[in-house]
Amino acid sequence: MSTGVRMTADEAVLGGGRAAAGARRSRLGVPAGAAGGHNEAVTSAPNSPPRTRMTGKERREQLLEIGRSLFADRGFDATSVEEIAARAGVSKPVVYEHFGGKEGLYAVVVDREMRTLLDMVTSALTGGHPRELLEQAAFALLDYVENYSDGFRILVRDSPVAASTGNFASLISDIATQVEGIMATEFRRRGYDPEFGAMYSQMLVGMVALTGQWWLDAQSPSKDEVAAHMVNLAWNGLSGLEHQPRLMTRRGYRARKAREASKAREAREAAAATAAQATGGAVEAVEAVGVEGTAAATGAAVDAVSGAED
Repeated sequence: MSTGVRMTADEAVLGGGRAAAGARRSRLGVPAGAAGGHNEAVTSAPNSPPRTRMTGKERREQLLEIGRSLFADRGFDATSVEEIAARAGVSKPVVYEHFGGKEGLYAVVVDREMRTLLDMVTSALTGGHPRELLEQAAFALLDYVENYSDGFRILVRDSPVAASTGNFASLISDIATQVEGIMATEFRRRGYDPEFGAMYSQMLVGMVALTGQWWLDAQSPSKDEVAAHMVNLAWNGLSGLEHQPRLMTRRGYRARKAREASKAREAREAAAATAAQATGGAVEAVEAVGVEGTAAATGAAVDAVSGAED
């Protein structure tokens, strides 16, 4: 990220851009200091709207807004310095003076959007219950998508200046870091391994971010409905986690299932054999009892007949 102890893209570009722009102005024959200072004196570019005099800070913000709109509509590659300058009613050296070129302008735009989104998400996490925190994170991202749609379109594109400003993946990672501690705590409380909290936080935040990207274009259903369904999937899915989840499509699944089926078959056969042995023993006992009973009955009958004859 561009926040923290190091310079933001605004600060880095402001210093480096002016130095680089000085050489360009010399080559183009622009008087030194013409595009800097508090008031600008550079003439408007040919065929551009009449130029409004602005302070350096005002002009810088104007160029950022114009660049932000063009980058969102066309992307970085399809946007030119000439078009940015023409939209602002200035000459190209003014853009170079403030940002050193298109890359510098883009870096500041991306950095500002990343900080805005991260601040919105982290400041929204005020709830106590984990489900409430999940809902707040989902709403914060959807709020950003709805209210800063140009910025979100820029962030989800591949950044050509990722080394200096980061990209959408690094932003998602930063947000996931905020959620990681919550996930680890919940995993520990529910008896799961807390080390997997970081991985699951990436899954959750990535799901929300990609859904936001889809919703930006679909604009349906409503924001409340989208948030409700995201939380439904995430929360109810988490509540049914397996302690040792396995993938059915993973290589070796069929072999493992065959081994399990073989073991089950062997167990059934052993159980059947045991049952057969038990049944055989019972039959033998019944038969033994039957033979002895018949002999005893025959003996009793003979005794009775003999007694009657006497």
